[in-house]
Amino acid sequence: MNRIQHTQPLLTGYSWPEYDETQPMNPRSFTQNPLLQKSALEQAVLIRTGEVSATHLLEASLAQVEATSDLNVISFLDTEGAVAAARSILPGDPRPFAGVPMLIKELTPVAGQPWNLGSRLFARHQAPADAYTVRRLREAGFVLLGQTTSPEFGIVPVTESSLRGPTRNPWDPTRTPGGSSGGAAAAVAAGILPVAHASDGGGSIRIPAACCGLVGLKPSRGRISTGPFLGDNFLSTQGVISRSVADSAHLLDILSGYEVGDSTWAPAPPQPYAALAQQPLKPLRIAVLTSSPTPGHDPDPVHVEAVNKAARMLEGMGHTLEWATPPGWISPKLLEQFMVLWAAGVASNTVWGASLHGRTPQPSDVEALTWHFCEIGLKTPAVAYLAALETLKNHARSLMGFFQHYDLLLTPVLALRPIPIGSLDTESPDPRAAFERAVQFTPYTAVWNVTGQPAISLPLFVGSDGLPVGVQLVGGPLREDLLLAVAQSLETVHGWNRPF
Repeated sequence: MNRIQHTQPLLTGYSWPEYDETQPMNPRSFTQNPLLQKSALEQAVLIRTGEVSATHLLEASLAQVEATSDLNVISFLDTEGAVAAARSILPGDPRPFAGVPMLIKELTPVAGQPWNLGSRLFARHQAPADAYTVRRLREAGFVLLGQTTSPEFGIVPVTESSLRGPTRNPWDPTRTPGGSSGGAAAAVAAGILPVAHASDGGGSIRIPAACCGLVGLKPSRGRISTGPFLGDNFLSTQGVISRSVADSAHLLDILSGYEVGDSTWAPAPPQPYAALAQQPLKPLRIAVLTSSPTPGHDPDPVHVEAVNKAARMLEGMGHTLEWATPPGWISPKLLEQFMVLWAAGVASNTVWGASLHGRTPQPSDVEALTWHFCEIGLKTPAVAYLAALETLKNHARSLMGFFQHYDLLLTPVLALRPIPIGSLDTESPDPRAAFERAVQFTPYTAVWNVTGQPAISLPLFVGSDGLPVGVQLVGGPLREDLLLAVAQSLETVHGWNRPF
């Protein structure tokens, strides 16, 4: 029997259990340190009151980094910078998360640190400045430990780049933690920290949250600035992955808001999201569906059952649930046009990376699947790109019209269980087959990046295979408040990661 041995952490009194492939491990057993089991809000209170020092909390997180090193969640560790930041934080610090550890997804720039985008093409590249999200996290008092792993350019829903190797799921290290924020989700699930920075361009927050039994909110388009290096992004948004709705709501308050030069921004909510998440709910009308938007990719029965059980929970809380399907839900053309935009973004990154080396892109620069998309992007005329963009916008109008009749939509997050490491090969000689595998795994998430609506993955259940089963709630335009309030009520009444 194969076993994965974990190194002994620095903290005393802790014994790391061996992992048995035949019995997936519940990550709640990953740390016996009560401090690391607390939410970010709770950790912040302990530091502010002087009950725990920021340095002590940092030491605990670093010990857990060492203990979980076999999961390969960290792409860069800035121990020296984190220690200096922690030592500067004293009791009474008024910043809301002073002294709480934070990891940044490696696709997002952190000044003076590697900015590799999960790619060997950028292996020696450094970020010239912080992203605005990183700056806001610093201003909130978070101690930045370093960066988490992602797939190359965040392309696929697994985290197994050729540059860094596979990142593993803490629930079962033979399985993927999802992607592209797989390192972030695995770090939180493994108990290194209670919340981690993430981003979502086609499901990259919600997919790993579902794989790792966590809360993953994709905010509305324009809610969080993508500056200073991007003025706008039609598909992608920044965010976090956490263990609790309260942490996600407070982080949304910190990260959201207009930045000078933004070309798209969402209007501010009437109250902070932390307060709106606690608002009493009137009975809601919630649509339910389990059919896949891509023909031939029917969901695994466990995901259908999860949606059914979640629907019964919501009915029990006084809401009305109806089976309904948005117009144009099954649309092969939608995926086709989405990939035009996706390929253009891949090509842009590849050309930029090659330009840093003073040359044009070459197939050896990137993984085979990346090069496949790069070639498509380079060959796509500007007119075809604009036509695809307008087609997607038009399709989004019909989908969003559905939310004039329903407050929320309940769906699966995944169609398959978290897939085994290596089953989506980005170096495959048949890149189309690899992409088809990605679509088969995660057909429910990307459409809401097209519409720009908020959506959240909630870790309600654990299947008989011992792995988490998430469900997705989609809100109407700009309705993060409603999503968070319903999510908070589910967390309060039912809790997370309950066995079927």
